[in-house]
Amino acid sequence: MAQACICLLLASLALVPYVTATGIYIDRLPWRITAVNGFSWANCDAETLPGKIQTLTLLPDPLVIPGEITASAILNTSVPLVSPVRIVITAEKEFMGEWLKIPCLDNLGSCTYGDFCDVLDELIPPGLPCPEPLHTYGLPCHCPFKEGGYYLPVTMFEVPSLSLPSWFTKGNYRMKIVVSHQDQEIGCAKLTFSLSGTYL
Repeated sequence: MAQACICLLLASLALVPYVTATGIYIDRLPWRITAVNGFSWANCDAETLPGKIQTLTLLPDPLVIPGEITASAILNTSVPLVSPVRIVITAEKEFMGEWLKIPCLDNLGSCTYGDFCDVLDELIPPGLPCPEPLHTYGLPCHCPFKEGGYYLPVTMFEVPSLSLPSWFTKGNYRMKIVVSHQDQEIGCAKLTFSLSGTYL
């Protein structure tokens, strides 16, 4: 789980300029995030799986976008993570007191990645140094990931304006992320947050 969380955080950071530069549009109704409120996380397996989040902090609350975000994390795993790394994301939005599953569209929403190692290789071609701050702290950005602990000290990121599809409107969201290798479940995490924004 530790490695997978690093992979997901890395992928999110790597996709920031892509999303910003291209502007993802659906039905010609672009929507810009202005804040992320009430971010929280939990290991959803009673911490019995080999991989787990020990700490994960994102500040301030709310996270104002564009703006500066401070992040820190400690992730642990008792098993190595090698290809293929399967990641299943279930994303839901609250609507009139009910949680509705968001379909996978343009790699956003409830998506399954058969081998996230391939995704990392596409984002960061093998042979290139890992982007900051991973490079500075000696954190890997490609599979395989060794067993052990991974520590990201308090680090500040500058997040630019983000445009998302119109179906990612303001409201409450929750995500479940399950990481596995072949038939072995490695880790499971739940995230909750609220989005605020405006139509462009």
